[in-house]
Formats: sequence, structure tokens, C-alpha cells
Amino acid sequence: MDMSSREIRMPLNEVVAVLRDLNEFVVSLDRLGSRQASGTADEHTVGKFIADWDVARRLARARHVISVALDAQLSEEDNAEIDALCEQGYFYGTDSAVRPSTDQSS
Repeated sequence: MDMSSREIRMPLNEVVAVLRDLNEFVVSLDRLGSRQASGTADEHTVGKFIADWDVARRLARARHVISVALDAQLSEEDNAEIDALCEQGYFYGTDSAVRPSTDQSS
């Protein structure tokens, strides 16, 4: 499936909710990283943030919003291909997981 030219429509209120959550996570994790670098936060601080801010549930909701839009607008075969691509991700806690490169220069 050529995904480069495909478009998926989503309700604007759902997009805004997902973007708001993602922005909160990115900004907050950046601030936590800065605090860790300066020595004013330890490894428990990130875990507390994840628990207190309900990060796992909110990320699962974002994934659900996108999945619903894909399911409604693509064929079963296209959705199966996307599911297979998503399963190729790197998952923390698996023996075969190799940390993805953070080098974005290429």
C-alpha cells in the first residue's frame, strides 16, 4: 500500500485532544529531562509523572482515536498491513528490543 499520498479524516475535536495530550507529554518530558540533567530530579520522578498524569491511558486513547479513523476509512487489508507495520516497533522490556537511534541528522 502506498501511504505517501493517502489521507485520513478525523474529527477536529479528536485531533485537538490528541495533540494537546502529546504536547503536554513532550513539554513535560523535556522539562523532566532538564531537571534530571541538573540533578534536581531522579529516575523516580519520571515514573511518578507517568502515573500521576495517567500517561498510559491517555496515549492508549490517542492510539484508539487514530485507529478508529483508519478502520472507518481503509480496507481490512490496508488496516492489516498497518497493524503489521506497527507490530515491528521497538517495545521496552522485550529481549529483542534495540533502542531506536535518536540521531535525526539523516
